This record gives sequence, structure tokens and C-alpha cells, in this order.
Amino acid sequence: MLFIDYSSAFNTIVPSKLITKLRILGLNTSLCNWILDFLTGRPQVVRVGSNTSATLILNTGAPQGCVLSPLLYSLFTHDCMARHDSNTIIKFADDTTVVGLITNNDETAYREEVRDLALWCQDNNLSLNVTKTKEMIVDYRKRRTEHAPILIDGAVVEQVESFKFLGVHINNKLEWSKHTKTVVKRARQSLFHLRRLKRFGMGQILKRFYSCNIDSILTGCITAWYCNCSASDRKALQRVVRTAQYITGAKLPAILDLYTRRCQRKALKIVKDPSHPSHRLFSLLPHGKRYRSTKSRTKRLLNSFYPQAIRLLNR
Repeated sequence: MLFIDYSSAFNTIVPSKLITKLRILGLNTSLCNWILDFLTGRPQVVRVGSNTSATLILNTGAPQGCVLSPLLYSLFTHDCMARHDSNTIIKFADDTTVVGLITNNDETAYREEVRDLALWCQDNNLSLNVTKTKEMIVDYRKRRTEHAPILIDGAVVEQVESFKFLGVHINNKLEWSKHTKTVVKRARQSLFHLRRLKRFGMGQILKRFYSCNIDSILTGCITAWYCNCSASDRKALQRVVRTAQYITGAKLPAILDLYTRRCQRKALKIVKDPSHPSHRLFSLLPHGKRYRSTKSRTKRLLNSFYPQAIRLLNR
């Protein structure tokens, strides 16, 4: 897995290239002209106290903090796609990850994918930050081989054992202890605020504060990592819930129940959306009443989201 980092991604969008891509996607001329006018001729100044700098007119990039900017960036990079069947490019706004499946030690397709991505970035005025770009190798073979480092523009990409991807700590053994420890630490810090609210006599909002703050910390991306957690990690998560329950004096849902509900909800959403990339993994048996179970040779795969989701749908 190659976790790509761009240098000031939103600031390097070329409006003329963006408009060309939007027209290819079928947007009408009036909307394209409106977006072009929005992105060009933007005045910018710096103010410190009573002093104001000279005005600078910007004709590149998208405004930082603007709701429209992530959407425009996603449309700008829509043509950045994997060229080989063994590779996948995952994009979330300006976070890009290249995932390559290497078989029989043949890394040709993966390395070509990385080279093509670097060339695509050059053609689209995007600058790769090689020092912050990281590579993580997941290899469960008994006889592991040394993997030659990836080179981008002549610079070596650092290989790491773990990486924080979209708020989730992933390591090269696909174990979740580091992530759960981070989650438990953040949740315990928020328990301090829960105690303070109780001390100030704000008992009527304690449960709401837990749901909005602590619960969201404990269950972030829970469908991806919870089922493969160790027993000790699950107990640590549940201890936070018990502590919050003692402080609020209200019955709070267990972590396992929250995971089950989230898993079912996500599975149903995928089943109802034929355009979802994972829709094909949920296939009905000939009688049309139950979904076909996923075959797995390892406990790691058996406890991953898709087998678990299928079991929950078949209940």
C-alpha cells in the first residue's frame, strides 16, 4: 500500500484543466463558466493588526475551507484510475492510496502503476511530497523476501510498519491494538469533560454529550476494525462505556451492539446500491432468501467486514 501525500493539493488546481474535465463529464457550459469565474481573479491580502499587505490576484487553486473545493478536487482527479487489474487506487478528497496485489513476487504491475501516477501528477500540475509519502507491505508468507524500495522522481519512499489512514491506524500485520489504544485514550480524555458537566449540574445533557462526543470516538470506522480486535482490546473499549454509564447514570449501548447495528446498516446500504464496488460480494443463493457465505481459510478473513455482514443479514 502506497499512501500518497500531495504538496498543497487544493492550491495547485489549474482551473482551465478542471473546466475541460468538467465538460468531458457532461456539465453544461453555464455551470462551467460559473465555476471558472469562481476560481479565477480571487483577491487575497494578509492583515496583521492595522497593517494590510498589497492585494494579490489568484488564478489557480481552490479556496481553502470552501465546501465546494473537495468536490471540485474529486472531479479534477476522476481520471486518475488504476491501469492494472491487480491494483486499486483509493481516493478520498486529496488522500490517495495505491493498493497493489503482488503475486509470485512479480511487482511489475504495481511499480508501473506508481510510475503512471507520478506522470499523471506531472501532467495535472500536482506535486507529490515524497518525504511524506509512505509505503506499507503486508506479507504473511513464512519465507519473506526483501522488497526493493519505491522510487518517485529519484527519491526513495520510506517503508513503514504502520500508518494512520483516514483516522484509522493500520499496521502491516492488520492488527488493531495500536488503533484501539489510541481510541481508548481519546475517549478517556473526553470522560473528564463528562465528569465536569456532571459536577456543574448539567445532568440533563450528559447522555447527549456522550452520544455526540465519546460514542463517535469509540465507533469511528468500527466496521473495519472491531471484529478482528483482541479480547483485551474489546474489554478496554467496553470499560470506557461502563465508566461513562456510571457517570451519566443511564443505560448505554455496548460496543458489540453498536458494531452489530453499524455492520447491518452498512451491509444493507451496499446491497441496495448496485453501483457500489462491493455490491457483487452480496449474492443471493438460488432460493433467493439467504446470501451466499464468503469462503475463508483464515480467521482474519472470517472476522472481516464482509463475512460478518453476510452472517448478520442471514439471521
